[in-house]
Amino acid sequence: MSPFFSVVIPLYNKESYISKTLNTVLNQSFKDFEVIIVNDGSTDQSVSVIDTYTDKRIKLIHQTNQGVSVARNTAITASTGMYIATLDADDIWKPNHLKALKKCIDTFKNAVLFCNNYEIKRRDGFVTKAKFNFEYHSDCLLVDNFFEANIINYIPHSSSVAFKKDTFFKIGAYNTQLRTGQDIDLWIRFGLHGAIAFNPVVTMLYNFFDPNSLSNSKLNDNRLLLISQYTTEEQTNPSLKRYMDIKRYALAIRYKFNNEDKKATFLINEINVNNLNFKQRVILNCPKILLIKLKQFQEFLIKKNIYLSAFR
Repeated sequence: MSPFFSVVIPLYNKESYISKTLNTVLNQSFKDFEVIIVNDGSTDQSVSVIDTYTDKRIKLIHQTNQGVSVARNTAITASTGMYIATLDADDIWKPNHLKALKKCIDTFKNAVLFCNNYEIKRRDGFVTKAKFNFEYHSDCLLVDNFFEANIINYIPHSSSVAFKKDTFFKIGAYNTQLRTGQDIDLWIRFGLHGAIAFNPVVTMLYNFFDPNSLSNSKLNDNRLLLISQYTTEEQTNPSLKRYMDIKRYALAIRYKFNNEDKKATFLINEINVNNLNFKQRVILNCPKILLIKLKQFQEFLIKKNIYLSAFR
């Protein structure tokens, strides 16, 4: 008999994290699941850690290093569950995570994406709540105006969601051309496809760690590829336009850090400034030296357990 959930974990050089992450899966109060781990060509001891587990629900697949999109697609193709629950190899689930997703699914069977609330680990000893641009209380709900609601933190996160396997392939799976932002691209397509359900219960800890430098030119161009894919849909969807303008704002700043002013200017000219708040407009017009100082100040505040962003 097929499990209700297939838990999908892409694995690349996470030997310091994967054991703790996998233990939080095996300790779930909802037990009807399998675990599909795709080793994406790890060069550390990640596989040796997995080999110490004897739980028969764990399936390990090996592939040469092809990136997280291919790894997730490989895992989902090999899965046997009706619903896919995705998890990054360094994030943490609380014991009620799958149970809370199951409640959301049972409440809104016709939704296409099911999301749990989560917290963000900014550094050791400092955790903040995810912030969303909509009101909610304690009950599961359908998100009204998904793109508008999603402009602060992402409502769906790569470790907080579940979706039907057949719906995933219907909307095109993970885009293997994207080396970054693959999950964001998928959430956009889910948001254009149907209703998004949300459970306000916090069940996941996102271990915030961005290995990608603000000045990584290749990844920045890949982000531009993501943004450019939805210009047609933006013309008839003002909420999507605002959502993508926030992405343009963030990428323009990344280009400024990399002294790619022409690319930054191109993006700025594509933005409807009415879609940005006052703080974002000011930051967008700052020279690089001031942006660096602002980034350093933000990092200083995080060390003091204070988090400020351009959204508040």
